[in-house]
Amino acid sequence: MNLFEQDPTENLLPNDGIVNYFGKILSHEEATHYYEKLLQGIEWKNDEAIIYGKLIITPRKIAWYGDESFPYTYSKTTKHALPWTKELLELKQLSEKLTEATYNSCLVNLYHNGDEGMSWHSDAEKALEKNGAIASLTFGAERKFAFKHKRTKDTVSLILEHGSLLVMKGETQTNWLHRLPPTTKKLGPRINLTFRTIVSK
Repeated sequence: MNLFEQDPTENLLPNDGIVNYFGKILSHEEATHYYEKLLQGIEWKNDEAIIYGKLIITPRKIAWYGDESFPYTYSKTTKHALPWTKELLELKQLSEKLTEATYNSCLVNLYHNGDEGMSWHSDAEKALEKNGAIASLTFGAERKFAFKHKRTKDTVSLILEHGSLLVMKGETQTNWLHRLPPTTKKLGPRINLTFRTIVSK
């Protein structure tokens, strides 16, 4: 169901990876319904990272869900997947249908306002399927999302809308970094789901 005629076959990257943006795949009412359910129903916890040997607790909140209690390690901390909620399963199935891929886990992020973001990184942890698809769903505040080529430093950016779907696949994580830049704009919360495939426990 593509409500706004976004061409999901168009590759937003010039080379060395594939990123497709489906635009809004849910109506405003449907997207707001899921936003409210996720805000209330997810087991949110402040994210943690170990940087230069120090434990850093971020304002951003996260949760990790999956088919099994998959361990997932990044920023030198490990999380174990929680059982799926009804809403996450529904959104996983919709994402799988549209992206023609399968996923067994999901990292859920809650950004409370425009001050909170993510710095340049790639999702290339050993536990993730190499060159596997990662489907990203956005609910709540619209935010800029950017890519930067690791070698050429070329950049690509777009606005992720409420109820929209973006998929990263192929060699995107190998060759490109991505980030959610903070902004001075007065924005409300944004919830982001990234459906992934874990291949090792």
